[in-house]
This record gives sequence, structure tokens and C-alpha cells, in this order.
Amino acid sequence: MMQNDNVIDIPSLQWYPGHMRKAERLVQENLKSVDVVVELLDARIPMSSANPVLREIVGGKPRLIVLNKADLADEYVTRAWVKYYAAEGLSAVPVDAVKGKGTKELVQAIARCAKPKTDKLVQHGAKPRAARCMILGIPNVGKSSLINRLSGGTKTKVENRPGVTRAKQWIRLGAQLELLDMPGILWPKFEDQQAALHLAFTGAINDNVYDVGSVVLLLLNRLREDTPQSLCTRYRLDEPLPEGIELLDAIGRKRGCLRAGGKIDYEKSEQVILSDFRSGRLGRISLDAVPCIPSV
Repeated sequence: MMQNDNVIDIPSLQWYPGHMRKAERLVQENLKSVDVVVELLDARIPMSSANPVLREIVGGKPRLIVLNKADLADEYVTRAWVKYYAAEGLSAVPVDAVKGKGTKELVQAIARCAKPKTDKLVQHGAKPRAARCMILGIPNVGKSSLINRLSGGTKTKVENRPGVTRAKQWIRLGAQLELLDMPGILWPKFEDQQAALHLAFTGAINDNVYDVGSVVLLLLNRLREDTPQSLCTRYRLDEPLPEGIELLDAIGRKRGCLRAGGKIDYEKSEQVILSDFRSGRLGRISLDAVPCIPSV
């Protein structure tokens, strides 16, 4: 059960300290092999889906932000995030990896970030080559979809390179880009319960590790406050919307999620709401607020 309207205990099951250290070492050992680090985030929750220690791990290596699932996020908010990252000295590219929108711009952005390194190599007598990158991000933000889209569904393995173990491989993604593909790593520690809640809303956390009913009620409360029209339109409800369990009841009845005797099938209702939100059927909704850009 919920302890209050804003917080739910989502256990930190995803990483033991030893696993986190191993993941950090894996990245650090392979940074020398790439020109650019691509950080893959969920455009709806860029702050919540970012690993807080990535900047420290990557150090001075050029870094590029990909705001994936941009088709599910509020377009205005995503533009504000792009401006925010620009003020932080980072390029950010909105992408819909499933449909391929933004991937051409992404390849061009990676090439631009890698250019100082590739140009320097040519100046020192090396042959011109494609930009090399690694993509880092938490699970379920669309890494596989992005790689498949960039490769056109045909991933060509490149020969082994010095210092790269057999557990990792280079994949050629067209003529301009090579990707160092590694096992999925860098799942964040959920010290920020609000961030954990956003990850639960979007499906980045497995639904089996938390109380789905409590999370759905929190999601409904958030949508009722921020985007009530999305609920009214999707479920044919009238304002003012009821709160809490009454709102869940109303949606369950509208969607026919009923058991014998006309009782609400809460499990079915909860899954309908999560599916509608995660798929964008409730509209394009962003959850993370954009920090204020400091004045120059």
C-alpha cells in the first residue's frame, strides 16, 4: 500500500555494488577504442533515465545525448531539453528509433563529435576511417531498436581490434559509423525514488519488482494534475475527474474491465492504463521537468 501520495518504495534490486564496479571498469577499459560516447535516454524522462555517475566514468571523452522515444514525449518539452543540454555543452538529438525519425541527424552528429579525433589521426598519417562510438544507457530505453535502425537490420561485424575481448564486437552501421557493442550495463541506483517512479511508469523497471496497483494510482494522480484532458479524451470521462481509486474505477468501467457481478477487475484496469500510457495512446507526455538554464 502507498505510504503517501508521492512516494512508493521501489527496491534497488538491479545492481549490487560489485556489478556496478564491474560495469564501470568495462566502460573505462574500452573508452580508448571509441571516439564518442552516446548516452541513450528516454525523451519522456531524460533526467530519470540518466546514470548519475556516467559523466565521471566517461571523463573528457566527447559525449552525445540521444533522446529516444521522442514520439512519445511532449515536443515542446523535448525542444527545451535540447536547449538545456546545449547550454551544458552537449549535443542532443531527438530520435524515434522504431520509425527511424532522427537517425540520419544522429549519425551526422556523431560524425561531428568524432571529427576532431578522426582528423587528428589523418594528420598523423592514418587512413580516414568511420567514427567509432559506444552506446550507453539503462535497459529498456531502446538500444537494440536504435542499433537495428541504424544498421538497416543488417549488422556487419568488423574484425577484432586490439584490446577488445571476444565478449564485445564492432558493428559497422553504414559507411560513416562503427559501434562497439557491449553487454547492457549501467543500471542506475534508485536513491531518487521519484526517478524510480518515472522509470516504473515508462516500463524501464520490471513490473514484477514493485506494487503495480500503487504505481498506477500514482500515475493517475500525476496525469490528473498535469494532463487531465488526456484521460478525458481516452476514456470518455468528464471533468472534474475523481481522485485515486475512484478514478481507477471510472476508467475500469469505461473500458469494460469487469468481473462477474459488475465488480472492477483492478489488475486488468491497471494493465490497460500502463499500456495506454507507455504506448502513447494517452498522448505525448513528458514527466521530467527541464532544469532552469543558467543565464550567461
